[in-house]
Amino acid sequence: MRMTEDQRKAVLRQSPRAVPAAVSVLPAAWMKHREALEAIVRRYPHLFPGDGGAGRDYDAVWSPTYVEGRHVDAWGCEWSNVKTGMDGLVTGHPLPRHEDVRAFEPPEALLGGFPHGFMYLRLADLRGFENLMIDFAEEPPELQILIDKVLAFNLREAENVRRGLRENESKDDLVVFGDDLGHQTSLPMSPAMWRKYLKPCFTRIFAPFRTDGRLVYLHSDGCIHPIIPDLVECGVDVLNPQIGANGLDNLVRTCRGRVCVDLDLDRQMFPFASPGEIDAHVREAVEALGSPEGGLWLKAEIGDDVPLENIEAVCVALDRHRMRFSGERGGEMRP
Repeated sequence: MRMTEDQRKAVLRQSPRAVPAAVSVLPAAWMKHREALEAIVRRYPHLFPGDGGAGRDYDAVWSPTYVEGRHVDAWGCEWSNVKTGMDGLVTGHPLPRHEDVRAFEPPEALLGGFPHGFMYLRLADLRGFENLMIDFAEEPPELQILIDKVLAFNLREAENVRRGLRENESKDDLVVFGDDLGHQTSLPMSPAMWRKYLKPCFTRIFAPFRTDGRLVYLHSDGCIHPIIPDLVECGVDVLNPQIGANGLDNLVRTCRGRVCVDLDLDRQMFPFASPGEIDAHVREAVEALGSPEGGLWLKAEIGDDVPLENIEAVCVALDRHRMRFSGERGGEMRP
């Protein structure tokens, strides 16, 4: 990912012109709102980076897991989906027994990048959540065996991605990863157990990119604030946590001055809040985590349950409060 000037300055705390802000739209929202949503995007193009623009297919999806029905991925995990436009979930786990773990070999073919859920969620998809939690509680040898197999695949993938970046003389300065490490109110395991088994994996996967001088971006849904200092030690430069699952106070305590936060605003409030409540939410986040030097990005994800007037309210609030430290407060700055 090639960062904008403001994004880079925010990461390096070099006083960006504005807090970098972006809105992402799930396929289901495009399917529902169509031209009416297109009109909002055209009013705020600077908040929709990489947007396809003219000729958009409102019914397009970016992954087979976003299509209603069943899908088996390259790892043998079976995905189920009840609604096209929203992501599915894994309901068929190929390694329910420990003997399955021992016999298992990861796919030979690499993926050309890191999909969402490349490490922890991969373990849960392969074993099933309950089986994996029992493994973390009982620590059988098969737990480390499976971790080692998934890690080895990811290290091959990392070298493949690095080689592609070098061969293409890519100017991408940010390598993006995503793995949902938390639940709604806690980690799925103790922080100590995470540090023992998973922290070494993330450190090793990120290390080659850090060696190349690239920055590391990690998205993680769920409550992760107990391990945010560990993620920084692993090499994360930009962290994309959920404000709702972590709480603003916990994010201020663990992130401010330590890691740049691409804050996932409270998407669970967007369908129900008033425009005034959305504005107050964005303002509070910027005042708590932002500074004239930087350290903050803002992100808003839009699902099909968010009414058009609230999508507009999100854009208005982002436009207003991203200028909080610019001296042009309340204005609208176009790139």
